[in-house]
Amino acid sequence: MSFTYEYPRPSLTVDCVVFGFDGNGLQVLLIRRGLVPFLGCWALPGGFVLMDEDLETAARRELQEETSLREVFLEQLQTFGAPGRDPRGRVVSVAYFALVRPDQHPAKSDTDASEAAWFPVGKLPELAFDHDEILRAAQARLHGKVRWQPIGFELLPEKFTLGQLQALYEAVLGRSLDKRNFRKKLLALDFIAPLEEFTAGSHRPARLHRFDRPRYDALTEGGFHFEI
Repeated sequence: MSFTYEYPRPSLTVDCVVFGFDGNGLQVLLIRRGLVPFLGCWALPGGFVLMDEDLETAARRELQEETSLREVFLEQLQTFGAPGRDPRGRVVSVAYFALVRPDQHPAKSDTDASEAAWFPVGKLPELAFDHDEILRAAQARLHGKVRWQPIGFELLPEKFTLGQLQALYEAVLGRSLDKRNFRKKLLALDFIAPLEEFTAGSHRPARLHRFDRPRYDALTEGGFHFEI
């Protein structure tokens, strides 16, 4: 049975904001476009959704194809559909944000990206399309979410110091935190486990910790409420 579809069909894309933490500041992974429009401009990784794939599958495929990233924390952000946002026509984009550790995911371009690189979020080049708007929305989501869910641990090494953890929260929140109060609150959390291991080097050794995911999950099932 055939029928006439009277409405236009916008194209659908996905765009990914990939955040990383280098120990000092928050970074975002960008690609330099190898295709028109915006040939040679920096942009967020992303592309068109294929007819036989769901949105998250498309986002993960584009990340792998353009930056070689795979098996990363990925969460849907929001939809961007302003008319004129893409010079190729009516294009609606569903944005995602990812959290990775840059040391484990060096920038590597592929397919229609001629280059990929990590940039500090405070020193970004001009972005193609409406990707600056998408990035601001992702920063706002991360800023709020990191205070209520322990997603920040996705940006840290498996073993970390409390100093590294505080530096991460300060980078995401954009403000300094009182060291004594921050550590007192963290050490009261049963899912941040101290290890019998310390940092090595010329500085005073610092105790290493790890995030105990099973313990956190058990606490939340019992009604635990995370807040930093």
